[in-house]
Amino acid sequence: MEIEEIKQKTNYVAITGIIYKKENNKNKYLICKRSPEEKAFPLKWCVPGGKIEQKDFINTHKDTKDHWLNIFEKILEKEIFEETNIKIKNIGYVSSLIFIRPSGFSTIIVSLHADYDSGRVELKQKDELIDHAWVTLEESKNYDLIENIYEQLCAVDEKHKMESKIK
Repeated sequence: MEIEEIKQKTNYVAITGIIYKKENNKNKYLICKRSPEEKAFPLKWCVPGGKIEQKDFINTHKDTKDHWLNIFEKILEKEIFEETNIKIKNIGYVSSLIFIRPSGFSTIIVSLHADYDSGRVELKQKDELIDHAWVTLEESKNYDLIENIYEQLCAVDEKHKMESKIK
């Protein structure tokens, strides 16, 4: 199989998480700055996450005879903890998108949201993320975010505003 044919049939799949916490009566979101060594979007601000790799699940218990269920949620919990040292809860769906990497391969990104649960942010993989901030929606406008991150933050912020009106 030629490389171009492989590119047509192969996609990376990445999971990202918009992490929310209430702080001083304000909705705050965790954003992180990508390392200058990153091939895609170096030095841009993003939300944490990572690619799904077979090693992430292959040696874990299957949920059925043949399948691992809720893989996006499990991968997000793992990636958030590995990258930021925090634990999350109440995971839900935000959106999905696709882009072409500099290598020519496509990456499908599934964007999820979650509530902060515990821990103090400590960036543990300096080759991937070099800085972080907990920001309000308005404050996020002051950062050089990857395209569409702001719109995703808006969607999650709206969800939390609606929930607070119901309570």
